[in-house]
Amino acid sequence: LDVSMDSWNFFYTCLVSLWLHRFYIYSAVAFGISIWIAIQFTTTKTKKKVTEHGEKSSGNPAASEGIEDKLVNGYATLRAKEVLVAGVKIFYGSQTGTAKRFAKGLAEAVISLNLPVEVINMGDYDPDDCLAEETTSRNICVFLVATYTDGQPTESAAWFCKWLEETANDFRFGKTYLKGLRYAVFGLGNSVYVDHYNTVGRNIDRWLWMLSASRIMTRAEGDCNVAQSKHGSIEADFEAWKAKFLSRLQALCRGEKKPCSGKCKKGKCKSSGKQSKESSDHEHGASEYENTEAEELFETSSEGEADTEEAGGTNSVVDVEDLGNIMSRMKKAKSEVATRSSGSHPVLDKGVPNIACVKIDGLIYFLFSGYKLTGSHSGVKLCRWTKSMLRGRGGCYKHTFYGIESHRCMEATPSLACANKCVFCWRHHTNPVGTEWRWKMDQPEMILQEAIENHQNMIKQFKGVSGVKADRFEEAMTAKHCALSLVGEPIMYPEINRFVKLLHQHGISSFLVTNAQFPDEIRNLEPVTQLYVSVDASTKESLKRIDRPLFKDFWQRFLDSLKALSEKQQRTVYRLTLVKAWNVDELKAYADLISLGKPDFIEVKGVTYCGESSASNLTMANVPWHEEVVRFVQELADLILDYEIACEHEHSNCLLIAHKKFKINGEWYTWINYDRFQELVQEHERSGRSKTFTAADYTARTPRWALFGSRERGFDPLDVRYQRKNKVRDISGC
Repeated sequence: LDVSMDSWNFFYTCLVSLWLHRFYIYSAVAFGISIWIAIQFTTTKTKKKVTEHGEKSSGNPAASEGIEDKLVNGYATLRAKEVLVAGVKIFYGSQTGTAKRFAKGLAEAVISLNLPVEVINMGDYDPDDCLAEETTSRNICVFLVATYTDGQPTESAAWFCKWLEETANDFRFGKTYLKGLRYAVFGLGNSVYVDHYNTVGRNIDRWLWMLSASRIMTRAEGDCNVAQSKHGSIEADFEAWKAKFLSRLQALCRGEKKPCSGKCKKGKCKSSGKQSKESSDHEHGASEYENTEAEELFETSSEGEADTEEAGGTNSVVDVEDLGNIMSRMKKAKSEVATRSSGSHPVLDKGVPNIACVKIDGLIYFLFSGYKLTGSHSGVKLCRWTKSMLRGRGGCYKHTFYGIESHRCMEATPSLACANKCVFCWRHHTNPVGTEWRWKMDQPEMILQEAIENHQNMIKQFKGVSGVKADRFEEAMTAKHCALSLVGEPIMYPEINRFVKLLHQHGISSFLVTNAQFPDEIRNLEPVTQLYVSVDASTKESLKRIDRPLFKDFWQRFLDSLKALSEKQQRTVYRLTLVKAWNVDELKAYADLISLGKPDFIEVKGVTYCGESSASNLTMANVPWHEEVVRFVQELADLILDYEIACEHEHSNCLLIAHKKFKINGEWYTWINYDRFQELVQEHERSGRSKTFTAADYTARTPRWALFGSRERGFDPLDVRYQRKNKVRDISGC
């Protein structure tokens, strides 16, 4: 007890002493903080001195480094070793050789500055593999691009431009995909062709900006028309731009980030004096064009200025392009242009409107995103998995689950209209909506013919592209599968049965997706290779919240559609899209719906985030991880006795539950014998539809690599998986 009292007395004495001398303690802490501030201030001044010494040197980066090496401060030594510009890469797209000649001339000038330089023909470059590396390489990328016939890129630059356009408009890449890449653009054109003057250079500049790349200087344009060329010829235009580029390059080597006062907005330099004049020189030949609203949407200031930071957006989600704001402004601008050009929206015979004209702003979105319209209400688009399999980089989940050849699949729809406005619609609700067919109807023969032609034309653009396999390119010219799931509600098309029959007559299998709001049409549907029903929720409340159907009796229509599905003899599929915090906790209700519709297969897939949209409040937080999807599927499979997990496609965040009737002698038969299906459907037609067939009649064995639990996790070992750079998380889908 005495020892405890002594300890307490000692502790109490120390506390009292600290309290009595607190003023001295505070003073010591304040003195320490002052010393720290003084050290930081000295370091900052040293950094500034290094920069000033560099600026007073001849402009040679080596001279600046020599001065820095003489400074004894540790920070200065580190600063001397920092590489601000690692080199210059000059990309050229040339048809007659002018851009190539300019590239070589620019390379010689850059070499004189003791900087590494590489001249690259766009036709020999694979942007999908390499361009993202420039976000961290500290290189400056220069694009010298000519505009060819009708505003198109030259043959050598065609693939680069196509890839860049699609990447800029693909939410899977993300709007910050090329953030960190520094670039300059010089376009070669002829102002005699007013409508297409320097279109390619302007487009490349725009698409790079949309991916958050940073201009180091304003785009410049050379003019082959000597009467309009500011400097008398395109060669003189280039020499004038080259001098300014080299000056800017030297400034970047010295560490200068602002080419002017730093108050530029939308690519227009507003600083006074000589700098403002130089900026206007850069914009020669494009001033009238850049004053249009559409172009201003994409103009940004140079690197280091405020607008560059704004491009990323304070509320942006990493890895996903924010299409909402960009597309709404683009649609407004282009809609006004279309209206001025045509005077009014055309209406076709007997007052029945053309669906593409009724939804002119939606039409712009389809065109802008790579859609090819067929007729007045149909569309076709090249799926990214088609491109992937052309290059031997794997197929979509349908390849894994059902054995389709993704490079031979045509994604299309005979109806852009839909009866739902789903919260996860990746078309951002730019397509028309309705509960019945209200538009002029195109004939199915015309729709199919144009769809195939458009599909083939899109495939042709991959001829000679780096990495494309020659045998697959030849095969892709003949479509073997058609996914009627592009957009809208295909089953709304009044002649859907004729259209499906035409597909089969051309040897094309049919994968038709419906949103379960047209039960009568499902019952009347002729045999298709595989019929899907989207089951996005399992209760009336959640279905209304997620699908936002237009029908007032949507729930009864939904249930009746599932009952109609159970009556089908061919392959049927439930398609479940999991939206975290929306529909992942309704396992028992999902099991009840499965008992109602008795599908052959159940696809369960995590929702694909499609960017910010005024029509939806979904965020990346609603995208489940693959492990979460797997857990959901395992729990669901435990509730449905006649089903088991069969396949997995990790890359699409998707799993397949199959009815046990497709598991024969311990082997899964989820794949489709497509040749056998075509034979069966022909026999069905020849017999006047009296001879029927079932899903079991055209199955094929599923390979082991496609099975759930396999080491490949659904990736075909014949292909090589490509991991996209600059991606933290894969949210891709199909």
